[in-house]
Amino acid sequence: MSQQAMDVTHRMVPSPGGRIHVVEQGSGPLVLLVHGFPESWYSWRHQLPALASAGYRAAAIDVRGYGRSSKPGDLEAYRMLDLVEDNAAVVDALGERSAVVVGHDWGSVIAANSALVRPDVFRAVGMLSAPYAPRGGPRPSEVFARMGGDEEFYVAYFQEPGRAEAEIEPDVRGWLAGIYAAFSGDTMTGPGAPDPHFVSRGGRLRDRFPAGRLPGWLSEDELDVYAGEFERTGMSGALHRYRNMDRDWEDLAGFDGAPITQPSLFVGGALDASTTWMAEAIKAYPATLPGLVSSEVLDGCGHWIQQERPAEVNRLLTGWLAALPA
Repeated sequence: MSQQAMDVTHRMVPSPGGRIHVVEQGSGPLVLLVHGFPESWYSWRHQLPALASAGYRAAAIDVRGYGRSSKPGDLEAYRMLDLVEDNAAVVDALGERSAVVVGHDWGSVIAANSALVRPDVFRAVGMLSAPYAPRGGPRPSEVFARMGGDEEFYVAYFQEPGRAEAEIEPDVRGWLAGIYAAFSGDTMTGPGAPDPHFVSRGGRLRDRFPAGRLPGWLSEDELDVYAGEFERTGMSGALHRYRNMDRDWEDLAGFDGAPITQPSLFVGGALDASTTWMAEAIKAYPATLPGLVSSEVLDGCGHWIQQERPAEVNRLLTGWLAALPA
């Protein structure tokens, strides 16, 4: 583990689902950092020292089901509203009344919903890679089941408990190396190759991952950190997030079409499917994010944005944070 990621404080704090592992650096206004799939607090290793140096108390969590945080056995314990309350509990446990929340991938969605549902706690929201799209439309499982034609969209593939685990857990390290390469700007396959977001009938997701080299942002030692966490915890806690999307759709019915009004930031990668597939959601930001301060798309960048382009992301984050109302 790099020296910059070692100069941090680890603590466990109580939450509605048990305990949340928090990794802190710095002092000042609180910035809560929420990772995505399949990651951990460690995906913020470049942001923790940068935010601390800029005068902030940066706190990166292991989301419920990941890393050292509690891993409830009940599949339904991974609903979005539960994760929102985990975030609010972390802020309270750290002795603060409010925080800025920043998330990546699923963490972006969790951060957005934290700002939406608990505006009393979260005064601003930064979203990386996954754009904000208000709740609405048909039930998510119906949408994902229709995607891909003869192939199966990865979110649909993840729905059956145990199925994706059977693919991943026999070779966690190799699977992680593959998915990180598949969605990184420097190692993703070309436009003519089979899309790694989809699974051939009877196949595996990893069948379409590139093999043979790691993306430039990921060393062998860094891969070992990620692999070690998932080898210890298994994958079910992480995958249960996908298995609650219909429940989230039901739980958040009262927020149908709701905008997020707090100051916000979006940063995406130009080569990330999240940016291209959700281009209409980004175009709708004047209505859905009326407090948007900046929306940036980084050329040549893939999905793992704060690790692929740490200097640019740190510059955008610290500039945005500095301009927020006190």
